[in-house]
Amino acid sequence: MGRAAELRLLLDAVSEERPAVVLVEGEAGIGKSRLVSEASAVLGGRGLRVLAGGCHPLREPLAYGPVIDALRRIGPWLPPVERLGASAGALAPLLPDLAGALPEPPPEPPPGSSGAGGHRFRTAAGVRTLLEAVAPSVLVVEDVHWADEATQELLLLLARDMPTDAALVLTYRAEDLPGGRPVLGVPFRRPPSTGGAEIVLGPLGEAELRAMAREVLGGDPAPGLARVLLERSGGLPLVIEEDLITLARSPGGADVAALRVPRSLGEVLAERTGRLGPDAVALVDAAAVLAVPATPTLLAEAAGLDEDRADAALLEALGAVVLRQTGPDTYGFAHVLAREAVYDGIPGPVRSRAHRRVLEVLLAQDPAPLVQIAHHTRAMGDRAAWLPRAQAAADQATAVGDHGTAATLLQEILDQPGLTPEQLTHAAMALAYAASAGTEAPSTIRILRRILRVAGLPAVVRGRIRTSLGTLLSYEAGDLSGEEELLTALSEIGDSDPVAAARLLALLGLSEKGRFSLAEQRVMVERGYALLAGSEDHRVRSLLDLAGFLQRCVVADPAVPELLAALPREGDDIQALQRTAMIVCGGIGRSLGVGHDERAAAGIAEVRAMAPRARLPVQEFYLDSFQVELDWQAGRWDEAERGLAAFQERYPDSLLRPGRILATVRGLTAAARGLTAVAAAEFAQVLARGGLHLNSLGAATAIAGLHLSRNDPQAAWRDLTDPLDFLGFLDRKEAWAYAWGIVPTAVETLLVLDRPEEAEALAARHATEIEGRDAPGAVAEQHHCRGLLLRRDDPDAAMAAFELAAARWSDIGRPYRAALAAERAARTRTDLDEAAARLAGPVATFERLGAASDAARCHRLLRELGQVALNPRGRTGYGDRLSPREGQIRDLLASGATNKDIAAALFLSQRTVEKHVASVLAKLGTTRADLAHGPA
Repeated sequence: MGRAAELRLLLDAVSEERPAVVLVEGEAGIGKSRLVSEASAVLGGRGLRVLAGGCHPLREPLAYGPVIDALRRIGPWLPPVERLGASAGALAPLLPDLAGALPEPPPEPPPGSSGAGGHRFRTAAGVRTLLEAVAPSVLVVEDVHWADEATQELLLLLARDMPTDAALVLTYRAEDLPGGRPVLGVPFRRPPSTGGAEIVLGPLGEAELRAMAREVLGGDPAPGLARVLLERSGGLPLVIEEDLITLARSPGGADVAALRVPRSLGEVLAERTGRLGPDAVALVDAAAVLAVPATPTLLAEAAGLDEDRADAALLEALGAVVLRQTGPDTYGFAHVLAREAVYDGIPGPVRSRAHRRVLEVLLAQDPAPLVQIAHHTRAMGDRAAWLPRAQAAADQATAVGDHGTAATLLQEILDQPGLTPEQLTHAAMALAYAASAGTEAPSTIRILRRILRVAGLPAVVRGRIRTSLGTLLSYEAGDLSGEEELLTALSEIGDSDPVAAARLLALLGLSEKGRFSLAEQRVMVERGYALLAGSEDHRVRSLLDLAGFLQRCVVADPAVPELLAALPREGDDIQALQRTAMIVCGGIGRSLGVGHDERAAAGIAEVRAMAPRARLPVQEFYLDSFQVELDWQAGRWDEAERGLAAFQERYPDSLLRPGRILATVRGLTAAARGLTAVAAAEFAQVLARGGLHLNSLGAATAIAGLHLSRNDPQAAWRDLTDPLDFLGFLDRKEAWAYAWGIVPTAVETLLVLDRPEEAEALAARHATEIEGRDAPGAVAEQHHCRGLLLRRDDPDAAMAAFELAAARWSDIGRPYRAALAAERAARTRTDLDEAAARLAGPVATFERLGAASDAARCHRLLRELGQVALNPRGRTGYGDRLSPREGQIRDLLASGATNKDIAAALFLSQRTVEKHVASVLAKLGTTRADLAHGPA
């Protein structure tokens, strides 16, 4: 009743907009389950395969429990196993009853080799494959507010990449979401290709209540009854239903005078159970204490009844609508509110006896339900017995991959006073492992920091936990404090665990920040190998190999191609393939840094092809970010912008370090298009978050370039040297081969500041450091530096140097950098006609890329050279059409540029810009605000 509009919205979204994601929100008792049940029946009639599972507040460990519970019913719909994608095999261990219908599970990777993230991606891929195999399909997961983090992330991964002919329906109570966080743990943004709806259920009104009363009471309700019921229930369907059932069963009939039931749901159920016999009351109390749906046998044992008495009691409870059948052979309460109401009404001594009796029954089961056993032990107040039982339940949850349940239990254990050192160590290490297998870096970081505040932890245990914290801070959150945590962990571990120390040295050797020099990092890696001597820990050895390889990439070692070619790429050795994929993927960013774009493109393609065999789907994140950078450098700016939008859609909350490069790309595009304020904000964000970092070099160069364009060389030099000394950073990291333009920009800044000797010294140092290195980008920059140094005294030689730089950038495949160098060459020409002719190429490139500011700068120079021909008939008339200049201004307005931005971008006075803007808006018949929020 009263849900016709919501039902239609849900059905339309799932039936017509697949792939679809539907979120159904509402308080307890509002009718979420009934709405989804009605919709499922209709969808099933339309030929969709509906699979349903639910989350529970008290459940035994099962990784991805509600989703796996739903998939158990998929068997009759599955195609032959040979037609299923291999990724479905990842679910075989979780669905043993369907193992014969699924492909063979993939071999287990070495412990920790791909991390929990890789396992979650494989599980999500398997679920996606099954939904696709039985499409059109609908996966329904109810009460997601009770889902653990691993299940949340699985649902989030599905929601962001649904199979084409499938839908996901989630129900939840917003008020019960932990910490008020979003239902999927992070804000969910529906992908552009995915349909769906967000349905919020509210209370029923009087008309709907009257219709319900007619259905239950068999006729129109007595005058005033609906108003009284509405006032009592607040429009909550569950309470309305319970009131109506009570009225229908009352001797006085359906009349206001007969409605003697007190107001609250608890009292409604108290009256109803008050009419039951002693055996039925005992059975209902047992069901309330059990807290989860149970079989008749378990209910009978928990209530202390023999089979015959229990059967009669169950029939009586069902007849009184106190209990309901919840599964093929399980019974419980229709709603969590009903269970809580009955439980709260049980007197304390009776409740304790019930918990004790239930505990005895559960302890006799095989396998024992450890989570429930711990729950009932704690409810009895027996702390001494609860502690080992809670630890056993947590260990079981960890063993089956249910890290959310494990973390909940372990946090409860650590909250207990007086733990022994052994108990403390076990719980702390287990919680650190469970947290590190979690889904959200911020949440995991909070948990790990909380563990480290626990008093009494041994130093080596603290060091292992701090290693996890430092790794997350450094390599996922981009937090500059991560390295200090890793160094502290190294001192805490000391000589007690050589393998753990070697791993820490590898992580520190991988750092791209300015805390350590490259020479110091080489020593770290060598020390790590020495500590690892004789150990078979392939994961740590691979990390050391990766660190050593990337150190050679930074200095553009000519041996890098040979090292890459020697990596194993064939065979079934998963460890070897993962090592290869890690090293190739790590080298992509370094290849882009030194100007080996073709090598980077080949690396992206190779790792994408290897990822399924190497079982490293998490690498997709890095590959997507590298592809955006590569597209931008190659002059595919439209593709880069689409890739950037897709990246932000796919990874909206990521804090991982490639974001620095992507923010730099956004800033460089904005600067080229004249949006200097937007560009400066992007660059400032990179520098604030990254500090001295290899991936911050581009932002430091760009923001210095903005200052130079404003004739402020002092500010440019400050940004290069104070408070972050990027030139000193190049020296410490031996990163002179990195071609983000920092050396040419510094040389130009020094020349503008009239410090030619320092400029020459810097260029000479750069030339020395890149000699013998395999760094085409650095070679192009050295030619650029030479052109800057020669342009005053020897323009012809300077022009030749800039032309060499342009040719090198063109060979690399970077048209924008080539056009900038070619523009420099043209500006150095002494022959005005020849200078103007040579500007044609850069202008064409800038205009093709949409680099309006660069194109306008060249056009201004052409005007100064007298190369803009006047129309003998006067100015061309465009009528209602936009002129080319007005088209540029329209594009800038659409991107949010101010008049000041436009003036700076197009080298016009603000007064001229005001006239152009007024003309553009008049011709388009729009406003500035509307233009900035949508296409003209």
